[in-house]
Amino acid sequence: MSDLSNTQFFQVNIENEISVKHVLDVVYHAMAEKGYNPVSQIVGYIMSGDPTYITSHNGARSMIMKVERDELVEELLKEYINNESWKAE
Repeated sequence: MSDLSNTQFFQVNIENEISVKHVLDVVYHAMAEKGYNPVSQIVGYIMSGDPTYITSHNGARSMIMKVERDELVEELLKEYINNESWKAE
């Protein structure tokens, strides 16, 4: 019988975490391949939460649904701010 006075550690193997950047890249290219305007469609998804804005082509819809919408906005904003070309000289 195991010692019940000790805390047991249980680790669940979850799917490998994928970066938000990678998700956006896959979704963007899947949308473009299907002839959609990727920017408009991704904005529609972020604003509404409706996954039908994203094509299921190449697993893009299921992939983007694994990421919180606020994480998508955060990643996009970080990339925008890190891009030196928009800063005033």
